[in-house]
Amino acid sequence: MDRDNSAIVQFRDVSFRLHSGRLIVSNLNLDVRRSEVLVLLGRSGSGKTTTLKLINGLLTPSAGTVIVDGMPTTDWNPTELRRRIGYVIQDIGLFPHFTVQRNVGLVPTLEGWEVDRKNERVEELLRLVDLDPADFAGRLPSQLSGGQKQRVGVARALAADPPLLLLDEPFGALDPLTRVQLQREFRQLQSRLAKTMVFVTHDVREGLFFATRIALLSEGELVFLGTAEAFTRAEHPEARAFADVLREPARQSDERTGGSG
Repeated sequence: MDRDNSAIVQFRDVSFRLHSGRLIVSNLNLDVRRSEVLVLLGRSGSGKTTTLKLINGLLTPSAGTVIVDGMPTTDWNPTELRRRIGYVIQDIGLFPHFTVQRNVGLVPTLEGWEVDRKNERVEELLRLVDLDPADFAGRLPSQLSGGQKQRVGVARALAADPPLLLLDEPFGALDPLTRVQLQREFRQLQSRLAKTMVFVTHDVREGLFFATRIALLSEGELVFLGTAEAFTRAEHPEARAFADVLREPARQSDERTGGSG
């Protein structure tokens, strides 16, 4: 198989239970292909974030195996595994006492990069996410807007050039206008970098906007896997419920204007 089309992540009969016994993810079988954006879509509590955390070893399967780059996550050194995976979350998680430069350069610092190489990489990434290094490198997170913080979070996730990015509702806390702007910028960034991404969202429009493929989770089970186009035609009740959301604005407009059926 051509390596570019092979799986960088594989779930094989994976389940995850809480200590209480509650099943969060059930018998998941799923591949993440190189250079694709796989969107994990589902309602709150469907198992999306749990599935994401099983990839970078923040959680360990109760049953089955998660394989990253050919090796089970349980065989990886956890620190080494996480440094190979960029991670962007909704609340960003920047260190408040670190400048933007130190936040973005954190993983290269931990990896022992030379200072000049690290600083060049930080400047390159800040420009990539449309933040002028001369203006932003010395700022603290408290001096940034929500959108600027999210851009810094993306830059930090890319700092050591990881082959895989995990994104957990990265734009969910932003106001609607900033969210749309960053969605557009991020999709352009993905086309330029061709990174493999696993993107968690409960917003069907956002999912369709980014996805190479959509994996729909419902109560911990994978109920649909396919392209965005196939998703809009899927017959599973949960897929149809999400697809109905796409038609809602048109339906409301018809009701307001007395449009015909």
